[in-house]
Amino acid sequence: MKITAAIIAKDEADHIAACVQSVAWCDEVVVLDSGSRDGTPALARAAGARVVETDWPGWVAQKNRAAAAATHDWVLSIDADERVDARLRAAIERVRAGGEPDVAAFEMTRHTFVLGRWIDHGGWYPEWRTRLFDRRRARWAGVDPHDRLEVDGPVRRLAEGELVHYTYRSISAHVAQIDRFTTVAAREKVARGRTRTLLAMLFRPPARFLRMYVLRLGFLDGRAGFVLAAMAAWYVFLKYAKVWEATAVAGRRGDAGERPGG
Repeated sequence: MKITAAIIAKDEADHIAACVQSVAWCDEVVVLDSGSRDGTPALARAAGARVVETDWPGWVAQKNRAAAAATHDWVLSIDADERVDARLRAAIERVRAGGEPDVAAFEMTRHTFVLGRWIDHGGWYPEWRTRLFDRRRARWAGVDPHDRLEVDGPVRRLAEGELVHYTYRSISAHVAQIDRFTTVAAREKVARGRTRTLLAMLFRPPARFLRMYVLRLGFLDGRAGFVLAAMAAWYVFLKYAKVWEATAVAGRRGDAGERPGG
């Protein structure tokens, strides 16, 4: 069983070397870079990866490109801000030593470090992700910016070890990503004709906050848990506000035509 580690990246100079090194035990490491300007490709090559420089077609399409670029059919997909820890490596090595698996994919848990601490609640942990898969029986799907792996066959859970996730360098970086992601998510909703927004703006943000902070015990993560729940609620509000802006506001501009006296 040979494994290619596949990583998508753009402007990840702070993370890419450590990410590549954490999967250097794989038979191949391939990095798809979409126009980095901070030296990410050179750093990835220096760490031992094969780099493919390409454009950016979206999260789902890029992850499928990365899987297609792999030399081997078994693919370990990780993000540039993630690391495979020693125990997870050992679990995957045991799978690899056993020859061709009788399943189509493996899922593993991800543990996030943000705002100066590990996040253990709020639905953030344990966060099971299917990341090691046979590309002949699996494909990335979903709606940008939220990808998911569709697998044709059984999935086995790797209970040992974790994907370590170093996300959001600062609250400002988190806000910037929310702005980018909600723009994409709103565009996708408009394209699919989902434009009812008033009730969504009223009720879904507080529901998201309560689910994360209260029902999923986010308050046990202290102030970081409060901030993350509030940011999640803001994400939901901003997404539906942008859907409304793209439909109602844009439509009214078009109907207004030239202003009086213009």
